Amino acid sequence: METRVDFVQSLQSDMSVNILACLNDPVDVVRAGSVSSLWHHFVITNGISKQLCLKRFPQLSGIARITEPDWITTEANGVGSHNSSWDILKRDHNVYASLLHAITALNTCQSECIVYAVSASSTDRFPAESVANTLTTRRYLGGHSYWSSKGHADPDAPETLIYKLKADLCVISEISVQPFEAFYQPGLPIYSAKSVRFRLGHPKNSLDENDIVQMPQQQPADDKFIWTYTSEVYPMEQKNCLQQFKLPEPVLCIGGYLQIELLGRVQRQHSDNLFYTCVSHVKVMGGPLCPAFDIDILEPSGKFALKYNPEVFRWMLQSSSEDSNISPMPSEEEAVEHVGVMGFLLQAYHGGIEPMVWDEPIEWDDDDEEMDELGVL
Repeated sequence: METRVDFVQSLQSDMSVNILACLNDPVDVVRAGSVSSLWHHFVITNGISKQLCLKRFPQLSGIARITEPDWITTEANGVGSHNSSWDILKRDHNVYASLLHAITALNTCQSECIVYAVSASSTDRFPAESVANTLTTRRYLGGHSYWSSKGHADPDAPETLIYKLKADLCVISEISVQPFEAFYQPGLPIYSAKSVRFRLGHPKNSLDENDIVQMPQQQPADDKFIWTYTSEVYPMEQKNCLQQFKLPEPVLCIGGYLQIELLGRVQRQHSDNLFYTCVSHVKVMGGPLCPAFDIDILEPSGKFALKYNPEVFRWMLQSSSEDSNISPMPSEEEAVEHVGVMGFLLQAYHGGIEPMVWDEPIEWDDDDEEMDELGVL
């Protein structure tokens, strides 16, 4: 007979953790926790789902604590075990696994993520050439709406545009920028930047956030933010089209603000011989994780509390599945891609997909409860 060795049982704990830390898919993490009661305990105790989260989204290292709605805490305290070390570890496992599940689901149903324009580092003629114009494709008086910087003698002078996203916790996968073509000037010049870079982050403090809401859009606001993610530099073409910049991996925006840094200028204006940068349209694709997940920035540390509502998360997954028209009996690849982590395992359990077979039966103490917390039951 074929000899099988359970490395979790046979190897030292550190070695087993290193092996499981190589997992790069939330499906695999939940599968690992479903092998046996030993593996279930090992995955939760060693925070494997949290490690996967931090590997894919380093910004999550700023989590100082996890909170749940008061009614969940009260209900758990009623049974007298919510504050035990095991319950805290199990809660953290469920939250991080659910977060990965939600991010995976958002990849199949992305939408426009910008709510409004916050500010521009400079504006030539306000409000006619305001940064707010970049969020619409409408025409006015026979022309296009657009934002224009002030003129500058230095072709390397940068500009920045700042936008508020749909939620304080968003997954962003693609950002598009369209330079403006001045159809009313000789030669139809296109005022693109040489290159572009993106930053995601949050206000430095609550006072700054109040100021941001009230400040004029033509006033620079870059000094009021902490940027937790900075992209690579992408070259721009001097073309009048929506230029798409797909991020190498989806990025978690913590704080809900986007900065577009327009680097360098290529076009002089004939009338004053100065360099300008002009943008006619900006588009951001991704998805909000709120209200199932939200954050509170903790001052003055800059770390944050991750807020999790399992009931809303369950509803979010159900809505996502209905919008995606998910088949009740998908193939294995479709199950992993569309149904999600626990949905895949649940279908395997009910016979839709052939489950894994092990020498010893799986014994669970609280599997139904955990599946419920992950938004499946």
